[in-house]
Amino acid sequence: MFLSKLILRRGPTFPRPATFAHLHRIQRTSPYSHQKILYSFYSTKTAPAEVEPERADYQVPYTSDSFPHIKRNPAFKKVTSQDIQYFKSILAPEGVLVNDGVRADEYDLLSYNQDWFRSFRGKSQVVLKPRTTEQVSKLVSYCNAERLAIVPQGGNTGAVVINSPGNIGGGVAIFDEIVVSTSNLNQIREFDSVTGVVTCDAGCILENVDNYVAERGYIVPLDLGSKGSCQIGGNVSTNAGGIRLLKYGSLHGSVLGLEVVLPDGRIVDGLSKLRKDNTGYDLKQLFIGSEGTLGIVTGVSLQTPKRPKAMNVAMVGVESYEKVQNAFHRAKEDLSEILSAFEFWDSGSMHYGKALGSKNFKAPFEKDYPFYVLVETSGSNEEHDTEKLGCYLEGLFENGHIEDGVIAQDHTQYTNLWSIRESLGEACGAPVPIYKYDISLPVPVLYDLVEELRARLVEHGMMGPQGPVSDVVGFGHIGDGNLHLTVFAKELDSKVKSLIEPFIYEWTSKYHGSIAAEHGIGLKNSKFIKYSKSPTQVNLMEQIKKTMDPNGIMNPYKVFATHDY
Repeated sequence: MFLSKLILRRGPTFPRPATFAHLHRIQRTSPYSHQKILYSFYSTKTAPAEVEPERADYQVPYTSDSFPHIKRNPAFKKVTSQDIQYFKSILAPEGVLVNDGVRADEYDLLSYNQDWFRSFRGKSQVVLKPRTTEQVSKLVSYCNAERLAIVPQGGNTGAVVINSPGNIGGGVAIFDEIVVSTSNLNQIREFDSVTGVVTCDAGCILENVDNYVAERGYIVPLDLGSKGSCQIGGNVSTNAGGIRLLKYGSLHGSVLGLEVVLPDGRIVDGLSKLRKDNTGYDLKQLFIGSEGTLGIVTGVSLQTPKRPKAMNVAMVGVESYEKVQNAFHRAKEDLSEILSAFEFWDSGSMHYGKALGSKNFKAPFEKDYPFYVLVETSGSNEEHDTEKLGCYLEGLFENGHIEDGVIAQDHTQYTNLWSIRESLGEACGAPVPIYKYDISLPVPVLYDLVEELRARLVEHGMMGPQGPVSDVVGFGHIGDGNLHLTVFAKELDSKVKSLIEPFIYEWTSKYHGSIAAEHGIGLKNSKFIKYSKSPTQVNLMEQIKKTMDPNGIMNPYKVFATHDY
């Protein structure tokens, strides 16, 4: 399915259309083939490394070997046969998975011990899969009393706690911590068709919840590439962002209530459906984004807005990052209440998305542009929204902010355009040598970091035909100042990493940005938290952790810089 052109290329052979409606009529009656209207994109760049078929015997190194400075806390007890017997007294037989060499072995536990990006690998010997909040409470209470460390886990589609798409090692064990999986907590408990509040178990798959409310005319205010396997409790625990944040805000606003099992086993029954409640501290905010270090989320009350009746998406080619900003500024003015997403990426990201992603997309432009922008609108009146989007794009073209563009004319084209954007994230998870970072910065300086890091690596002879680095690329959510910066390499090199870190964190700190925009801290970023939070803030967070989890059993070694024991 080809995309209908809305904006013609600049140049003497292409007249500028008087209106977008006129352009539509030209194309619908054009005698030329689709191939002459839409050109495929074929990059001449070289992929960062030859991707070999995954070997069946390949093993990700143990995290404890990759991070030798982290030592197992000797205060934690090792699991005994008596502990296993207790777990079996609480859960059904299939709810206790033990590496005993009989009913299960190391391979059976591999999916729980290894993160989605195959970057971290733990040594857990026990996986517990409760079906009720009461079972979670009994298990956690017992583990706390016995000093058995716990790692909460759900879909394990990312690397913070459960679902975040950045490999920072927060969702898997490091040593022999017990994995408590919420995957069996998967029931939707209640839905209020008047207010749009859905109450569900933490283990519900995000896409399933969205499909459920969609049948009732609502939409989950969160959309992620891993929505088919990530879980709502993990989304909450990592404060997952996603592409709808521009329109609907973060989960700090969408989550109305939580049910949480504390590290001592007590249940916080806070499944409120109220939009207003100022009776004391808003405790749920402590758990949103806490990465499973303060408790296990078992239930969620979520405010879902009405599902838009009209969805439009357009993609445009842009010559500079300054013009990307101009397009965003105009979008806020011209599209305002119907603007739901504003994504950008550079030409390098486009290349690697094509080379390493699974979407097999065709770029809708004849030539390669330095930058691309994807704009999505969502509203209640299709005619009104389409006209608004058309006028916005025409204004950008007339003012020289964009060079070329397309707008989707049906659902297939809509999906095709979004597949280009989604492929960029896929490329960051490809089995090739990469360094990737999740940064939040003021929009005016967002892309400067990419250019300065690229220049730094070139200056030190690390990037180029003879260097270990192939390219430095950037893409992300302009609407909320979130940059996904990726360094593609031919091989991992300690000198390259020393040039990237802590430079990238120091640069971010200089502009008062965040070193973890939406992927969290986990294990990997714990030593860099000081670049985003002051000593007072870090100390206060550590005090909260010690107060709520004095034995430190809940997802240990994560978020805060780990001490040697």
